[in-house]
Amino acid sequence: MTVAFISHDNCLDHNMGGHHPEAPERLHAIQDRLVASGLEFLLRQFDAPLVHYDQLIRAHEPEYLRRLETSAPDHEEGINWLDGDTGVMHHTLPAALRSAGAAVLAVNLVLDDDISCAFCATRPPGHHAGPNYAMGFCFYNNIAIAAYHALEEHELERVAIVDFDVHHGNGTEDIVGGDRRILFLSSFQHPFYPFKGDGETEANVCNLPLPSNTEGKDWRAAVTEQWLPRLEAFQPQLILISAGFDGHAEDDMSHFHLREPDYAWITSELKAIADRHADGRIVSCLEGGYDLSSLGRSVSAHIDALIGHQ
Repeated sequence: MTVAFISHDNCLDHNMGGHHPEAPERLHAIQDRLVASGLEFLLRQFDAPLVHYDQLIRAHEPEYLRRLETSAPDHEEGINWLDGDTGVMHHTLPAALRSAGAAVLAVNLVLDDDISCAFCATRPPGHHAGPNYAMGFCFYNNIAIAAYHALEEHELERVAIVDFDVHHGNGTEDIVGGDRRILFLSSFQHPFYPFKGDGETEANVCNLPLPSNTEGKDWRAAVTEQWLPRLEAFQPQLILISAGFDGHAEDDMSHFHLREPDYAWITSELKAIADRHADGRIVSCLEGGYDLSSLGRSVSAHIDALIGHQ
């Protein structure tokens, strides 16, 4: 199984300060683990391009894009805080444009090339960014941009987005909610940041709020009961994954107790559905995961399952 690995050095330049959990070291931890496991040599490496404005505009409002373009400080050391934990510095937008561009390239590769799956090891993440707002470390909603690129440019009719980050993908829901061409599934700790996702939803949204201290077996049972039948019935032509690994037991960003086998399991389940309905086509984009050791191990397990070793 050929898997693409998409990243870019620009994604290392965005830095909201040494105290901040969404740090450049996250990408180093992933790369180091892939080298140590030998998986790096099984992947096809690609540099992420810059996303184009006409791709951004499908997910974000023009006024928001204009505000974001003017939000970066002129001097390299400054940070303009858009909220309490989401800051723009001199290198933020080039990194964010690469992160969104990676998702678009990944869609092109799995739909046009001899590649079945792609993993985007980029930052900043995207699933909290909404049509007209940045929040939760996110500026452009990479996964929604990828979904609309697949629908509009590749003329697909059904795209599924699966978000297993420990935080609700509120930005993604705000963008794609109500669009029957997209099935959006999000599991998350609740109540927890961003304190959304537990109310009524559009028909194309299936939220899975779970309590703190959720163990892997309980998470798997909920996913099996609520997600997998929806995916089978939807018959997606492409599966997009918002791959957040901050629900790991060693990650103090949350109070979930997932482990590497849980991430391998959900990946294998999604891969089986993709094999049945989407010619195996999966695009996965990095979201959360802030404990460096567990992040590296979890991404490695995720990619190993995409390759088909699980």
